[in-house]
Formats: sequence, C-alpha cells, structure tokens
Amino acid sequence: MKLPRILTIMGSGETAPTMIKTHRSVIERLGSSPRAVVLDTPYGFQENAPELAARAQDYFRKSVGHPIEVAGLHAVRDADDLTLAQGISRIRDADYLFAGPGSPTYALRQWAGSNVRSEIADKLRNGGAVTFASAAALTLGRFTVPVYEIYKVGEDPYWLDGLDVLAEIDLHVAVIPHYDNAEGGHHDTRFCYLGERRLRILEEHLPDDVHVLGIDEHTGVVIDLDTESVTVVGNGGITIRVRGESTVYPTGSELTLDVLRNRTASAVGAAPRTPTVAVVDVEAPAGTSETSLIAATGRCEADFAAALAARDADGAARAVLELEAAIHDWSADTVQSDDTDRARAALRSMVVKLAAAASGGLQDPREAAAPFVNALLSLRATVRAEKRYDLSDIIRDRMLEAGVEVRDTKEGVEWVLRGA
Repeated sequence: MKLPRILTIMGSGETAPTMIKTHRSVIERLGSSPRAVVLDTPYGFQENAPELAARAQDYFRKSVGHPIEVAGLHAVRDADDLTLAQGISRIRDADYLFAGPGSPTYALRQWAGSNVRSEIADKLRNGGAVTFASAAALTLGRFTVPVYEIYKVGEDPYWLDGLDVLAEIDLHVAVIPHYDNAEGGHHDTRFCYLGERRLRILEEHLPDDVHVLGIDEHTGVVIDLDTESVTVVGNGGITIRVRGESTVYPTGSELTLDVLRNRTASAVGAAPRTPTVAVVDVEAPAGTSETSLIAATGRCEADFAAALAARDADGAARAVLELEAAIHDWSADTVQSDDTDRARAALRSMVVKLAAAASGGLQDPREAAAPFVNALLSLRATVRAEKRYDLSDIIRDRMLEAGVEVRDTKEGVEWVLRGA
C-alpha cells in the first residue's frame, strides 16, 4: 500500500500537549502500525542528547500512544560506517519521520554530504510523513537562520544554505519557527529571536523568488502533498511574508499549497501594500490547549487562590491536581527553560497553603459559631425581657471577649465575628 505524502512543520511545542492531536492524526493516516523514527541529529551536540531522545520516546508512547525509535545519528560526521548505515536505514524505513529542537547549524553541518536530505525528499516524493519542528524546521527551506550564532553569539545577520528539501514541492521559502516568540519581554524576540530589525536585514539578501514562511509557537501547518491542501493547527497562526509585507492565517485555516507558494489571489501579492499585518478571519477551534506550562501554572494558581477565598476545599484540591497533571503532561517537552522548576515551586506553595487551611478549617467560622452564639443571644433576650440589664451586659461583654460583637439595632440584634 502506498503511503500518503504528508509534511508537517511545527513552530514549537512538538513534544508538548498542544501537538498531541496533530501527531496522532497524521500517524493514523499511515495505516496500521506505521514505523515512527525520531531523527536525533539537531540536539546531538548536547550532553543530555540521550535524555532528550528518551523524553521524545516517552512522549510518543504515553501521550501520542505510538512508539517511536531513535535514528541514532546524533553525530553523523563522526559515526562509523555501520552506525551511519543503520541510522540511514531507519530513516529510509520510517513511515513517520520526526525531528525537533536543537541547533540548525549543527544539524546542517552533520547532514552535509550524507544521504539524510535525499531520504527526506524521497518521502515527500513517494510516500510517508515528515514532521519537522523548531530547529529542524529551520533547515527545511532554501535558507536557514543560524539562530544561536546571531542571537547568542552576536554575529551579524546572515543566511545559511538550508536543506532546500521544500524545493521538492516547489516551495521556495526560508522557514522561521518560533515566529511569535515573546520571551524577550522589553526587547523584540519575534521571528525566532531575530526581531524585526534583523529580519529586515536578512530579507534584503533573499532572492526574488524566495520569501519567509513563519510559524508561531505551538502551531503547525499540515500539508497533504497528494491533494496540495494545507491546514493550520495549534494555538497560533502561520505568516507568509514577502519583503516585510505579511498575511497571517490563524489556526483552523484551510488553504492550498499555492497560497504558501505565494501564487494565488489570497496570497500576499494581492494583499494591501501596507506595513500592517493582514489577518484572515477564521474562527479558532474550541478547546485549544494552553501554550506553555507557565500559562497552566498561572491559571491553576489563580483558581487555587479563588477557591481558598471562597472556602471551597474541593476547588482548591482540584487546582492542585490540575497543576500536578500539567507538570506531568509537559514533562516530555524538550524546550530548555525553568518552567518546570517554577511550576513545582508553585505546586509546593499550594500544598503548604492547603495544609494551613486544613489546620485552621475552611468552613465559614460564622457557621461553626452560630449555634452557640444564637443560644447565648436567646438567653440574653430572656434576661432583657425580665429587665435584668446587668446580666444582659455581662453576657454581651463575655461574648465580646470571645470575639463575638453584639449590636442592638432598630431592626433587631446583629452579631459579627471579629477577625473572620
């Protein structure tokens, strides 16, 4: 049976809860028991490369519900002949080929002179699914952003030659993931940490037939090469940018491949020539996942605080359990950050506060005190009716010492619990 030809490009979140549904849906289209392989080269330079590979396997097994093998090509150039042949064989035999985070520069350097590009291109021509995300996504186009060298080392903006595997589908672009990144706070880290100024510099050096395809974080574009149909999935959108002019297609958009090629009336060429971003008005599907563990942490902390304020023990416990589940769900995410540490700190704080609430009690203290207060007020009403005001005052004073303030008003007797 000939496999469908499917290319998925993700901006980030490739091992996060946001992309589980996308992985599953593509794998399901490959028939029964398709072979999945993770191409581990992009992060092969990292000391924890084996751990990242194991986390990817854990994510696919537990979250996606499908096993995935590791190609074993973390260092292609230094691999012996047998290791290289085994890795290439795994790529060739893969029905579903996945690659994600790391360094695009390292990956391109390792793949140079190998058969990796030709094996990827063969799946786009003859059948199979290729899913590249983050650093791996950067390598797909004609040109690649050397993000570490520019953003971390401070080199002047320049392009690297990419795999140009997208030329196999007549798509001549520079793919830029993490397109809507906002980690910089007060400084511009959009466009995979380039920012607007550096992206404009890079655009000036693009040939006339090449444009930018930007993909937001926790967002993907699924391309069915047999029908040339395109679907935007996830939490953000994709951007077709030509010389600074952009059209954004949000999640849920259904396009044709010619739109990505910038050849149809709905592409940038027909958009108003303004510096603003044109957005296609497509309603986002309901039930999209939170875009980060920090977002889930913030929501759970807010729910927990609201539950404590409302003296809702079940609601507080529910918020704790939801945060614990979110930490587990995001544990396979290969993005390097302190989000997990911050989430765990928040979880510990919530547990401590819940323990304090358990010691003090979450029940409204007025409800607990009411039977006793009402009994004393009834006794006080009796002695007042007998005009024994001295006893009435004694009862009132003793109640005040116990923290209950009694107020005689025109409407009747009221009481408040001090400190409640």
